[in-house]
Order: sequence, then C-alpha cells, then structure tokens
Amino acid sequence: MKIGLLKDIKKGEFRTIITPLEGATIINDGHELLVEKGAGAGAGFTDDAYRKIGAKIAASADEVWENADLITKVKEIDETEFANIREGQIVFTCLHPAAHPKEVRALMNSKAIAFTAEDAHRYGSPNCEAAGKQGVICGLESMSVVNGGKGKFIGGLAGAPSMNVLVLGAGIVGKGAISVLVALGAKVTVLANNLQKLRDLKSRYNEKIDVMISTRENIKGLLPNTDMLLNCVRWPKGETSYLVTKDMLSLMEPGSVLVDISNDENGAIESFHETTHENPRYVVNGVVHYCVSNIPSAVAKSTSQAYAAVMLRHFRNLANNGVKDACAKDGYLRRSLVTYDGYLTHEETSAIQGIPWVRPEKILGIDKDNLDFAPRNTVTRSDNFVKL
Repeated sequence: MKIGLLKDIKKGEFRTIITPLEGATIINDGHELLVEKGAGAGAGFTDDAYRKIGAKIAASADEVWENADLITKVKEIDETEFANIREGQIVFTCLHPAAHPKEVRALMNSKAIAFTAEDAHRYGSPNCEAAGKQGVICGLESMSVVNGGKGKFIGGLAGAPSMNVLVLGAGIVGKGAISVLVALGAKVTVLANNLQKLRDLKSRYNEKIDVMISTRENIKGLLPNTDMLLNCVRWPKGETSYLVTKDMLSLMEPGSVLVDISNDENGAIESFHETTHENPRYVVNGVVHYCVSNIPSAVAKSTSQAYAAVMLRHFRNLANNGVKDACAKDGYLRRSLVTYDGYLTHEETSAIQGIPWVRPEKILGIDKDNLDFAPRNTVTRSDNFVKL
C-alpha cells in the first residue's frame, strides 16, 4: 500500500501523525511512504530524516493526494482539499465529523473510506493527555498580569497563598491537568459525575485534592474562590444548556482565568469561542479566556511522538490486512469509520446532521463475523438508518 503523509495546513498546527520512527516500521512491512515536503518540520522532523528511512519526499500536496492509497495528517480535511479526494481512497485523520457537515458531504460524495482518528483510541488519546497538561501551562501564562491575569503564582510564595484551581472533568484531559497542577503546588478541586473516578483521584493524590459531584450549583459555590477554571468536559452534542454560564463568571475575581481545553462550540462553557495560538485570549465579565483549539500543537515534538506511536497500529492493520479485515480485528478502528462507498457510518454525525447512516459492520459485510469489541464512541444515538 502507498501511504501518504500530508503537511497540515490548519493555522497554528505543527504536529505530524507519522514520525520517521513509525515510517521505518511501515516501510519494513513492505509498504511505501510518500511524505509531503516539510510535513514533519513543525515538530522537528526533517525531510532528510524521512529520506533516511526510505520514504519518498513529494514536492506538493497534490502529488501525495494523486498517488497515495491512504492519506493521513493530524487535523480536518480543508475545503481546499475536497476536490482531491478519490473514490476508494482511505482518509485517516481527526475529522471531527459531527461538527463539519461540508467535510462529511465531500467524503460521502467522493465515495472515500474515511476514518476519524479521535474515535480510534483504545486507551485514550495522547493528544488529550497533552491538552490537559499543556492547558495548565497556557492557563498559567494567562494568569500573568502582562496577559491580563491577576498575577497569582500557582504554588504560592513565602507569605502568599497558592492558586485555587477548579477542574471540570476527570477523564484523560482532566487527569493530565491535575497531575501538573498538583506537582506545581496548586490547591485543586475536581468536579465529575463518576464517583469511582473521584475516589481513585483522592487515593492517587493521598487525599490532597478535593472532589465533588459536578453540578452547576456546586460550581457556583466554588467560583468566588477560584483563580483558574479548567474545562475538560466532553459536552454531549446537541445539549442546549451550559455547565458554566456567562453570568456565573461574574462570581470570579477580575483577572481570573478560564481555559476551555475541551473547546466545543455550544459546549459546557457559554462564553467560549475558538481562538488561535497567534491570538489566544479574550475577556468576558472580567475573566481571561484561553480557548485555543489545538493546544497540543504548542508541544508538537512530544505530542507527535506520542500520537504517532499509538496510531501506528492502525496504519499497519489497514495496510497489512485491508479495510474489512482490519475493522473486524479492531473494534476501535471500526467505530471510527465515518464514510464508506458514499454512505455515512458514524452515529453521532447522523444524529447531529440528520443524515441517514449504516453501522460499519453492516456496510463492510462483517456483521456475522466474530468481531473485536469496542464500546460506542458517543452517548448520542441515531435510529435514522439507511435502507440497504
């Protein structure tokens, strides 16, 4: 199989999904790797490093699109790339399909085989871990008075108290954030709805953090003494209420900081709107907001190494076994299938966009096989099925 690695064109995106280390494994399996010029440069991987492991460097993105059987990069397919997608071509990247209807239509119209990488993680995404950990660092930068914050130091100083930080969510993102906050001496309170996760966190940090059930009332009670609020909650698509409203921000001191790591339009934070690394902050009701959509890209080298390491299994599975057998062998890969031969195969996208869908195992013709299990990738349900 010819695997093509594109350079991401989203502004502020520096990561890559295949480093030379993983590229060498792909080539040793007997496949070809075609790398767009500069595809790894933002993360510190030179074209020469790819050449040394036997990859071919393409002069343009068009050359990669035209020649590769499988196309991959980190972020969504841009509108300028829609015309390049071919029938039967495998597209593997973070599509975030429910939020990108034009992208979904382009993939369906092209009859490409598209996988969304964020749903393919068996043990949680390294990008989520990176977002949580780096999100804390970005929040601390925002707390500086030169960035509009109130100038409080995270671990305190002799004669000055440490920061009070409220973390919403105890998944991979939240746990990453908590680990950095505790290590740097913050006073941490975690809100979540999974009691076992909250118990485990208390035990892990020797009872040095506070935990509470996540309700708007509990948040309101904590906000007057909260210096920094980190949102790590994956809010259900289609939910019309907010966990933190704009009015609630007035409970916080001016110069307090809100970092929306989950970064969802119509998500848990009413005052959210997406920002970039070049212009990352804005202020609402006196609270400094940091809402960059691709926080992990700020640490592109480390994130790329961690991300590429876990994505390698999917590239090898697809290249060595073909789409149908690969999806039968790995339920997490199967559940990440978004489009196949013109059909939508992603339940959440069907529910949000109103497009009829078909279950991946059915369209692939493997519904009677002994399949590797994976839980559903969303709480959103759709019974709007295609009639085959």
